[in-house]
Amino acid sequence: MIFHNKISSFFQKQPLMRHVLVSLLPLILGSAYLFGLRVFTLLIVVSVAGIATEYIFVKKRNQKVTEAVLVTCVLFTLSLPIATPYWVAIVGIVFGVLFAKEVFGGFGRNVFNPALVGRMFLYVSFPEYLTASWNHTATSFPGGFTQYITPVLDTVSESTPMPAFRSTGELLSYNEVLWGYTSGSIGETSAILLVLGALFLLSRKAADWRLILSSISGFLIIHSILFLSGVNNVPNPIYGLLTGGFLFTSIYFVTEPTTAPKTTSAKWIYGFLIGIITVVIRYFGIFIEGAAFSVLIMNTFVPIMDEGVKSLKAMRKKVKA
Repeated sequence: MIFHNKISSFFQKQPLMRHVLVSLLPLILGSAYLFGLRVFTLLIVVSVAGIATEYIFVKKRNQKVTEAVLVTCVLFTLSLPIATPYWVAIVGIVFGVLFAKEVFGGFGRNVFNPALVGRMFLYVSFPEYLTASWNHTATSFPGGFTQYITPVLDTVSESTPMPAFRSTGELLSYNEVLWGYTSGSIGETSAILLVLGALFLLSRKAADWRLILSSISGFLIIHSILFLSGVNNVPNPIYGLLTGGFLFTSIYFVTEPTTAPKTTSAKWIYGFLIGIITVVIRYFGIFIEGAAFSVLIMNTFVPIMDEGVKSLKAMRKKVKA
């Protein structure tokens, strides 16, 4: 009881963030089953570093640490490969919380998603850890619950789904991509667990369905056009949606309330463009997974999109008057 009171006095209560954390619990457990107990130790290390970084700044403002930073830490951890060194993960979360949140004045004032900024900083600065260091997944019970970390992938002959398809045209079975029996970042491989998380968020109104639907629609439409046009190295749209990190991104990053648009029309445009940009970067850029980059790009335009929608509405009212 005393410990609970101390925790409550340390964190600023944010019911919306608690819903997000609850939705992530099955994903965390599922990831540990697939990749090993290192999921928990990596999560603890990242959380301590992220909370400590925010605490340094909120203490000066006589404020409490936000529960939002817990969400940031969990999402950041789930976006990493299981073998990411602890020191690399610490550098990433500190950079994300510091330069994508605290420099803007803290919670509610940030323009970019801190978890994505931290991950992309590592992606660019330490690419070998985020693009070439993968592990097999456990496929039989009790899976990763009995091991610290699953075996390392032979990157010479094996790879994650998207690079494998690009280089050899190999497609995994839908059973593998649905349940997550494939290499990849910790929380991005299991489509079923991600959908369950999305359903929970929507049932608690902790995520806007327009943002999820618009981003997935934009992705599937442009993906279908390229696929039906016979563009090389473009798999069928459903396979493209279930592999890579787009589904994870569309559910947990596109819907992040602080960095997403506030007006309804802007939400549809924002999500739709994220889906389109993701496909363009994924298949025509140098980065195989473009979901994170597309969200950060569109974060930049959120303020002007909201203002543009408001201005158009005001003009229409004047015309009608």
